[in-house]
Amino acid sequence: MTAGTVDRTLLADVRARVGATGAEVDDAAVADALRASGRVIGSQALTDLTRAARAELTGAGPLQALLDAPGVTDVLVNGPRDVWVDRGDGLHRADVDLGTPADVRALAVRMAAVSGQRLDDAAPTVDARMPDGTRLHAVVEPVAPEGAVVALRVLRQTTLTLDALVDAGAVPRQWQPLLGALVVGRANLLVSGGTGTGKTTLLAALLGLVPARERLLVVEEARELAPRHPHVVALAARRPNVEGVGEVTLTDLVRGALRMRPDRIVVGECRGAEVRELLLAMNTGHDGGMATVHANAAEHVPARLEALAALAGMPREAVAAQAAAALDVVLHLRRRGGRRHLAQVGLVGRDAGGGLEVRRAASWDGYGDPVAGPAWDDLRRSVPDVAGPAWDDLRRSVPDVAGPAC
Repeated sequence: MTAGTVDRTLLADVRARVGATGAEVDDAAVADALRASGRVIGSQALTDLTRAARAELTGAGPLQALLDAPGVTDVLVNGPRDVWVDRGDGLHRADVDLGTPADVRALAVRMAAVSGQRLDDAAPTVDARMPDGTRLHAVVEPVAPEGAVVALRVLRQTTLTLDALVDAGAVPRQWQPLLGALVVGRANLLVSGGTGTGKTTLLAALLGLVPARERLLVVEEARELAPRHPHVVALAARRPNVEGVGEVTLTDLVRGALRMRPDRIVVGECRGAEVRELLLAMNTGHDGGMATVHANAAEHVPARLEALAALAGMPREAVAAQAAAALDVVLHLRRRGGRRHLAQVGLVGRDAGGGLEVRRAASWDGYGDPVAGPAWDDLRRSVPDVAGPAWDDLRRSVPDVAGPAC
């Protein structure tokens, strides 16, 4: 594959024809423009050209086929012939030739433009979201010596159920009753983990367990969550345009969601000052909330929350008080090789000095049986409404994990 997959003259003609009609740049509009070009094109060639032309006009050009491939999570460009792909099992070199460093730069600039952002000598870095939701981060000269360095992250809407995650070995079967009890009992849950550990996947599965009568307000930076639930209101943030206006932040959306009669407020990923609004919401009667956050381990979540809340001007003491009152349980995911699994269940509370802490209630290495932790019994005592009859079912079904502590 090369950067010249679509003839430049034909591409310019198609771009002009689509622009003249004012139609949305979709497959139908591109196909009509190709037919109107006067070229003799067979049906299969028309399909291939339509796909390639649309990729050049609104997508990632010669990289689009990699982004569309099943299982691909990341596409990384270090140079014209230095392209890497992650399919969930680590990085592998892709057989792609993007031409010259100038071609790579031009591709990065065009992707930034279709994302409504600027990328040039005066603004040599960009962090944007493409029309299909793909995250784009690009750096051009003079910051990057090889024309441009590009990182593309594929966002796929997640629809797996908890049963499917259990069958896939991502969640121990012994913990399935516990997770169901936490969700139905309206515990406030925080899903943590590193990049690519499956936080969004688990969150979507848990949302599928929410009773159908409840209204979910889901706030995300880009649409990823697609829970199997009949009443989901999805709100997506918007970045400022090239003039620097029009921004709608996650903080704005969380604050607005409180006025939209939510039964539960869900934040796809807490990565900034919006954590303050989320904690406030969970402390004002909106229980059953859920969110994800980046962290290396469950016990590192307090430090992460403190760092994020500091962006909103919250002192450490206020974070500890708000988070301990708002959050019940942390579910921490890990990735080992190409395998993702729920590794820890942690109980949120305050330590002897009044600081925020997450204590290990149970852990799992992804292969053997789950192991009970020091806070297993405290989890039952501190969240009695969640435990209920389901906890007795858990004790009977998981004697090795629950043990006498349950």
